[in-house]
Amino acid sequence: MSSQRYPPEFKDEAVRQVLERGYTVAEVSQRLGVSTHSLYKWVKAVKPDKSDEQAAELVEAKSEILRLRAQMRRIEEERDILKKAARYFAREPE
Repeated sequence: MSSQRYPPEFKDEAVRQVLERGYTVAEVSQRLGVSTHSLYKWVKAVKPDKSDEQAAELVEAKSEILRLRAQMRRIEEERDILKKAARYFAREPE
C-alpha cells in the first residue's frame, strides 16, 4: 500500500473538477491516477464548509421570514383599525 502525498494545489484542482466542472469522481480519479477513495475523502473534506454556509443562509432567511410575517401582522392590524375608524366617521350624525 503506497502512501503517496499530494500537494494541496493538486487536491484542490481535483476537487474543483468534481464539484464545479461536474465530472464524476471515477473519471477524475482515473484521469489523475488517484484512488477514488482518496478523492471522495478530499471532496468530503471540502463540502462541510459549503453546507455550513448554506445552513447559515437558511437560518438567516428563516429569521427574515419570521420578521416580515410579524411586520405584516402589525400592518394588517393597523389597516383594520383605520377601516373601522373610517366607517365610524363616515356614518351620518343621528
